[in-house]
Amino acid sequence: MRRFAALALTALALAGCASTDPDLRPRTEAMRMAQVQDGTVMAVRTVRLDGHQSGLGATAGTVAGAVAGSSVGGNRESVVFATLGAVLGGVIGHAVERSAGRDEALELIVQLRNGERVAIVQSKGDERFQPGDAVMVITQGRSARVARALPPVPPQATTAEPTAQAVPASR
Repeated sequence: MRRFAALALTALALAGCASTDPDLRPRTEAMRMAQVQDGTVMAVRTVRLDGHQSGLGATAGTVAGAVAGSSVGGNRESVVFATLGAVLGGVIGHAVERSAGRDEALELIVQLRNGERVAIVQSKGDERFQPGDAVMVITQGRSARVARALPPVPPQATTAEPTAQAVPASR
């Protein structure tokens, strides 16, 4: 039973290690079109994202606390300690899950070319932003992210339309 509880706790802990890196795109975005708008960064500030709370931390803490508490004392005391262990384990498990998922992020205020200003919060990635940077706001459904603007495309040299070559008539 203890081996199973330890294995379950390990699996639950690893399940919460999801990435929120803006450079890592979910597989569901493959082959999907997104809207891209050009803009300029007006302000950047660091914010903290609260950890994801799925309830698994509290559940795992409750189970672990109850198992640990039930092994203390005799028959009568083990029920009391199991209850106390479950409550304390649930509180601790919830706090651990919440703090483990905290992440530093950026809040970017971007002025789009149409004059509209938008605020986007995203996890810190490899790109660094400063006020005045040219950026792209990439929107897909309800999610949006900011990336550096692509370099301007050089104007194409005007080319004459290809002339049709005379094809000799066959006789």
